[in-house]
Amino acid sequence: MAETIRTGGCLCGNLRYEVRGEPFKGGLCHCTDCRKVTGTSFLHYADWRPHQFTQTGPFETYDGRSFCPRCGSHCFNISDDQIEIHLGTLDDAPNDIKPLVEGWAKRREPWLPTIPGIPMFPEDP
Repeated sequence: MAETIRTGGCLCGNLRYEVRGEPFKGGLCHCTDCRKVTGTSFLHYADWRPHQFTQTGPFETYDGRSFCPRCGSHCFNISDDQIEIHLGTLDDAPNDIKPLVEGWAKRREPWLPTIPGIPMFPEDP
């Protein structure tokens, strides 16, 4: 079976990335930081290991969150042991990556429908 390769990038196309294989975790985050970064009610994310990730083009980082310096699109968060991809920046939409958890559910909008079988945590899972 061929390895899954997903590509994505920023709005202007200056920053591009590729992730190989499947993420090891993912979900929805309703925390204040994710709400502010996305400009909406939550962040849909998935995490890959650094060896599964490559990127081209310049990016800036603020408080661990990386974005295109030209258009400002937030694409990923880089740490030593994981790369958190903001799934809205993938080229393919919709994609087949379903959330496994919801974090910071105490800040979740009450009008959002629940996702059956997905555990919700009041703060970080």
